Amino acid sequence: MTKSLSVVVIQTVTILLGTYLAVAQEPAPRNTGQQHPMTFFVTSIGMGKGADLGGLAGADSHCQALASAVGAGNRTWHAYLSTQASGNQPAVNARDRIGQGPWYNSKGAAIAQSLADLHGDTLELARLGSNLFKQSALNEKGAVINGVGDTPNMHDMLTGSQPDGKAFTDGADHTCNNWTSGGTGTAQLGHSDRIGGGNASWNSAHPSRGCSQENLVSAGGAGLFYCFAIN
Repeated sequence: MTKSLSVVVIQTVTILLGTYLAVAQEPAPRNTGQQHPMTFFVTSIGMGKGADLGGLAGADSHCQALASAVGAGNRTWHAYLSTQASGNQPAVNARDRIGQGPWYNSKGAAIAQSLADLHGDTLELARLGSNLFKQSALNEKGAVINGVGDTPNMHDMLTGSQPDGKAFTDGADHTCNNWTSGGTGTAQLGHSDRIGGGNASWNSAHPSRGCSQENLVSAGGAGLFYCFAIN
């Protein structure tokens, strides 16, 4: 091997060795997996007038305001509430108001991947159940909602819905006059902790004792409801 060729070989080896050492000394890449943004929460406070929410529009505005207060106002938020047919107004199903999913709570934990998953639309999905229960049904601030065994119990959620997420079709009031009554009437309630009353339904456990704030509190509620991001 000639002298000039030997110099080239040595230089090449030196460069390759330096590159190897530089790469070897670089820190390992960190896990940069992004947390899922919040697309579901339970309202941290009610509107203070029992089940009089100002209709669906008022309830949606409440969801939007609470989400905006924690930096999630870039999404469109809807309340999970059904209304019943009245006059020329058709019924509205809660499940038709909340988008298609998936939904995640304020900690990034999955609630449900789809409407079918959320409502147990098939026997298999009903058997598995959604991931909505006390430790996952958090408010927009990341706090757990008081449930059975806590003081005060606040697990009653306004929904006005049947277990499949649809409005009632009978003649009884299940929505406190479509969320405009803070006095007479009743509202169908779900249990955010899925405990109590012999019914573990998150969206259709039992009717309220009335529509006033006092009526809701006396049965284990506070006029709270579910909010879902539709986009």
